[in-house]
Amino acid sequence: MDAPARTRKPAEVSIEDVQNRADTRRIPINRVGVKDVYHPVRLKDRSGGEQHTIANFNMYVNLPHDFKGTHMSRFIEILHHEREISVDSFRALLEEMTRRLDADAGHIEMSFPYFVMKKAPVSGVESLMDYRASLIGERHDECTDMWIKVVVAVTSLCPCSKKISEYGAHNQRSHITLTVKIREHIWIEELIDLAEKEASCELYGILKRPDEKYVTEHAYDNPKFVEDMVRDIALRLNADERVLAYVVESENFESIHNHSAYALIEKDKVEKDKVKESARSVKR
Repeated sequence: MDAPARTRKPAEVSIEDVQNRADTRRIPINRVGVKDVYHPVRLKDRSGGEQHTIANFNMYVNLPHDFKGTHMSRFIEILHHEREISVDSFRALLEEMTRRLDADAGHIEMSFPYFVMKKAPVSGVESLMDYRASLIGERHDECTDMWIKVVVAVTSLCPCSKKISEYGAHNQRSHITLTVKIREHIWIEELIDLAEKEASCELYGILKRPDEKYVTEHAYDNPKFVEDMVRDIALRLNADERVLAYVVESENFESIHNHSAYALIEKDKVEKDKVKESARSVKR
């Protein structure tokens, strides 16, 4: 019987790294990277527990004008360093990505479903409510900014409809979106609570008849235009020193129109403070 043939290793071949070629068009790229990458994440909640879920990642860096391309595989390699990404490791992930890709700026978005156990207002029956949350990190000039984003579904009842109608008023489900730049830690539940308290009424997964009566009457006693909701939330965020900047949005999915009502307030509290200080200096 013939001896088995030995497997030969393929000869090493030098393969050009095309991404490292110079580019002569002299046009820098603001963001280049990968989108819609799914990876396990681990989240701490306000109750002291943990949630294990799957997050959708978008990962980008800037690209100087003289580089042809970036190294796409490195984004995935960096993400796969941990079996489960945590909020605690998110900042380090952003910093490592920017460093390994030799970039001046980096951006990571981590979006995931987030669950809160809620009790119905009268019966006390418990049910899970799901929210869409995101952690957003931006790095530029060796400085890192952290943002939290959450979409909260609520009820809004129209003040005009209530005023002009002999009985009843039209109401709708609304989506309040808070995107908050933070100075220090803020629980996702805190932003959810803020949005729900400034709506006509919050939503619940399960309602018994006494609960349904309560939420119907509570919304009727607390009418809010889309403008009211974003302004009331902005007042609360203005007073929170942990918040450096924010975007507040509300979209009302109208029950008597074939369109939505929408409002947005955007504010950079740090930039406003700089303007105030500059004005004081001029007066002096």
